[in-house]
Amino acid sequence: MSKFITLFLSLIFSSFLFADGHGMPKSGTFSFHTGWKCDFNMKTLGENHIQGFGSCSGVTFNDEGKGALHNGGGNCYATFELKDNVGYNSGICNWSDQSGDMLYTSFTGNGVEGTNTITGGTGKYAGISGSGPWKCADVGKGGENFCNQSLTYQLP
Repeated sequence: MSKFITLFLSLIFSSFLFADGHGMPKSGTFSFHTGWKCDFNMKTLGENHIQGFGSCSGVTFNDEGKGALHNGGGNCYATFELKDNVGYNSGICNWSDQSGDMLYTSFTGNGVEGTNTITGGTGKYAGISGSGPWKCADVGKGGENFCNQSLTYQLP
């Protein structure tokens, strides 16, 4: 009977732990999407050549409707160059979730798609490592943007 009670309590505890994303498996992949508002500063260097920097703030939703980074904020800071219709960008981001835990990434890409690399985190994301693709599209004329991302991660 005591084995049954121990098993029962373990199942209840683990379901509470993982139900809201406060506990995460030691490794896996999660997908999320972010709606952004971005502000950029650009300088024209010549015909078909610009450089600049900018920042984006937005809200992130886990594609499963729960779990890592669901209903959290995101902030990214970028530098970019576009020359003869070939783009390059790089930068850093910080992400949060409802509990206030933070995930940090760096990114590179061509301005439309690229790779996020996890650089650290706090709380449930402490010690995390990994990477994954991102892909973005402009959705408005005022700097509005939408991105899909996924991260394959490992926790210690």
